[in-house]
Amino acid sequence: MAARWMIVVGAAIVFLAIVARFGVIAWAAGHIHTLEETPERRVAIVFGAQVYPSGHLSAMLADRVATGADLYHQGKVDVLLMTGDNRTLDYNEPAAMREYALSLGVPDEAIVLDYGGRRTYDSCYRAYHIFGVTDAIAVTQQFHLSRAVMTCSALGIDAVGVAADYQRPAGYRRSSLNYSQIRELPATANALIDLLRKNQPPVMGEPLPIFPHEG
Repeated sequence: MAARWMIVVGAAIVFLAIVARFGVIAWAAGHIHTLEETPERRVAIVFGAQVYPSGHLSAMLADRVATGADLYHQGKVDVLLMTGDNRTLDYNEPAAMREYALSLGVPDEAIVLDYGGRRTYDSCYRAYHIFGVTDAIAVTQQFHLSRAVMTCSALGIDAVGVAADYQRPAGYRRSSLNYSQIRELPATANALIDLLRKNQPPVMGEPLPIFPHEG
């Protein structure tokens, strides 16, 4: 009997996660645009991803930075907020993202680094509460974009999204792509729980507004 109830509860959790995932996708659809058609915002929030021990960016992260650089060069944004994981001394996503953006011609003064973006929720929360971002273009892969836009919007940012899929599918490892897509089910559910609880990220600090002279 206990095993049967565990199966029922597990099935219910999976069903609710699927409903949450597709509900967020449906909501976000009207906020996602092509790079050429996206409305202008002051900031592009470029979400972190894996950096290899060699310092090279994973294909997904390289696409995100390249898309942010293109948004900057096309005059869609003024600043790129590079947000990612830097919880250990020898792993630094934002710094690696900055170096790649510089190689793509983005000036250093147009790049802001957020070292506390361990999760999407953390990045969006810190963008608003630490960096004072009130309007932004979220930049990440299509499978992640609806969650990123929804989270930023729920936290007070006027957010739209642009997909960073330049190398997809050939440039992405199939196993990595499959894992990332499946992961969105629990990740979306967790994001909604975070938003309901108004959880504060583990890394905060003093405000560092990108546009300090406003207000």
